[in-house]
Amino acid sequence: MEDLKDARVLVTGSDGFIGSHVVEELVRAGAKVKAVVLYNSFNSWGWLDTVSADIMKSVEVIAGDIRDPHFMISAAAGCTDVMHLAALIAIPFSYAAPDSYVETNVRGTVNVLQAARHAGVRRFVQTSTSEVYGSAQFVPIKESHPLVGQSPYSASKIASDQMALSFHASFDMPVVVVRPFNTYGPRQSARAVIPTIISQIASGKRKIRLGAVSPTRDFSFVTDTARGLIAGLTAPAEQSVGQTINLGSGFEISVGATASMIAEVMQAELEIETDEARLRPANSEVERLWADNSKARQQLGWSPEFGGLDGMRRGLEKTAQWFMDPANLARYKADVYNV
Repeated sequence: MEDLKDARVLVTGSDGFIGSHVVEELVRAGAKVKAVVLYNSFNSWGWLDTVSADIMKSVEVIAGDIRDPHFMISAAAGCTDVMHLAALIAIPFSYAAPDSYVETNVRGTVNVLQAARHAGVRRFVQTSTSEVYGSAQFVPIKESHPLVGQSPYSASKIASDQMALSFHASFDMPVVVVRPFNTYGPRQSARAVIPTIISQIASGKRKIRLGAVSPTRDFSFVTDTARGLIAGLTAPAEQSVGQTINLGSGFEISVGATASMIAEVMQAELEIETDEARLRPANSEVERLWADNSKARQQLGWSPEFGGLDGMRRGLEKTAQWFMDPANLARYKADVYNV
């Protein structure tokens, strides 16, 4: 990744799960990073507070909010590229607060796009989500699959992606839409299924409370997702700009089978209880997700290091090991369902 040696990359959502891993990978690739974290009175930088001092030497942290267009224009000044990850992502909370998802995911994205356009960046990576496809109408899911907003969250992300692509069409902005399937790994919020299971086992529980266990997912380990997003930054323009590209392991597994594999990895006997609060409304549940990742392989030169059954087991081992560290586990409320 020689082309990142002169890069100054603005990363929105850098305080989050995937964003903090992207910051680490960018610095390892030689880039300087301007990291946007959500302003708060605790002066918390989210997961960046746990990143090594060696990495943080190459990171300038600025606190603000993507919903403020003026803040975003000043944040993007002097940056060569933008990686846009900031978003509200919890599906259950989108039922409770859909307006917040429009404000952050749609209006916020427009602000980041306008700021990037103002700065004249050479590449803008828009982070999408497999949730925009809804339940698979065919598998594996290609990028041409219809977009179906089955939750306010997914609808807001469809709008966000389309805004980014419209800036490519309207203003020739060098936009790449990278669409990760379900990412998991160290630092993930416990509202996601894998950390929900691992954190409950790690805190001594053997009756695990879950929502639906029949839906299938294509789980990607977080370093694979981070590498794929960065590949969207570094791939030749003719192979990536104006494109939407899936990132996934190319492997499908049910939530129930995932719970069994975690139990095996953590050497625990589990009993699963259905928690009504964790169930999505019937027409909003995405029953099946399975990525066709051939475009990412061909056009980004990316492939998963944690693909298939074996890769998932290795990824779960790494994730469980991280959660078993008491300092990490202490950050989670295993007793509380976090929407």
